[in-house]
Amino acid sequence: MITFPLRSRRFRPSLFATTLISAAIGMLAAAPSQAASITLNETGSTLLYPLFTRWIPDYAKVAPDVTLTAAATGSGAGEEAALAGKVSIGASDAYLSDKVAAQHPNILDIPLAISAQTINYNLPGLNGANIKIDGPTLAAIYSGTVTQWDDPAIKAMNPGLTLPHQTIIPVRRADGSGDTFIFTQFLDFATETGVGDPGYDATLSGTSAGTVIAWPKVGTTISWPDVAAEKAAPGNDGVVQMLAATPFSIGYVGISYADKIAKADLGTTMVKNQNGKFLLPTPQSIADAAARLDARTPPYERITLIFAPGDNSYPLVNYEYAVVSKKQPDAATADALRTFLLWSISGIGGNSANYLRPVGFIPLPDFIRGLSEAQIAEIK
Repeated sequence: MITFPLRSRRFRPSLFATTLISAAIGMLAAAPSQAASITLNETGSTLLYPLFTRWIPDYAKVAPDVTLTAAATGSGAGEEAALAGKVSIGASDAYLSDKVAAQHPNILDIPLAISAQTINYNLPGLNGANIKIDGPTLAAIYSGTVTQWDDPAIKAMNPGLTLPHQTIIPVRRADGSGDTFIFTQFLDFATETGVGDPGYDATLSGTSAGTVIAWPKVGTTISWPDVAAEKAAPGNDGVVQMLAATPFSIGYVGISYADKIAKADLGTTMVKNQNGKFLLPTPQSIADAAARLDARTPPYERITLIFAPGDNSYPLVNYEYAVVSKKQPDAATADALRTFLLWSISGIGGNSANYLRPVGFIPLPDFIRGLSEAQIAEIK
């Protein structure tokens, strides 16, 4: 069971952060042309990948002696590569467990932005309806207990819609995925197994039809229940393609793929939050959810933002993490990594609206930016 840390002491972000970023980037830009360039390799989260691809060409103009590369390999692969010291940055939608973090004391989880996950479906004739769904019903679908689109649990949440008597095809990730971590954590919190979590309201347990499905499995890779109709696909892109090719399917996708979801003409559900409200993922509903929980974020910044309380809180919200080592091979690489990470979380750099808005992310609040700055300073 994942628990929320105690409220940590609030402090202001460093007042010289912008000056530090500008000075460090200036030093990089002023480096002699004959100096060897530094390469920072990133791999991992397919949810973060669209943001990195927007950052890379612009950061090359800011720091021409630093080459930044990115690969969409999945959060699980990103974490593993970072832990093994094979990349500069492992990108992940999931934070390291306390056990893994204790085994790797030099590894940092640094939030870069705030993201969300959408629940999408391919229901011919109803893809524009924004059908309503809740966590317990999703758990029942992915457990094989709710198998038809006109199941009483789904009908009760969607009065006025004529739902087909067709088999639901749940689509999941085939690779180790932070999206799977987010999704299964939501299923955990929204069902009986979430009882005892500070972010959980037991009065909301169960589907609209009264069925309660326990969901004990949480992780980037899990042993999924055996559901005859299920399909699996690698990466967010693969899930979108699978949903588009599979009528009567449902699946979870990172919000940075919203443009591809729209092009595929898929439906997006309204998801029931802890207060019993059905919401779409909008910048405001994502920000409201984050604001409810960001004050609980500890200095090491490993915390869930899933299933936040509040009428206007979208329930599938998360930090996007850079998994990096405090110990770099040399001072120049450490300087380059610190400078890039500071730029990436700066409101005048990578956290500006022109980068985040197209992928559906929102910037870090000042308090969280301050925590991330403090962690970045540990990189040597």
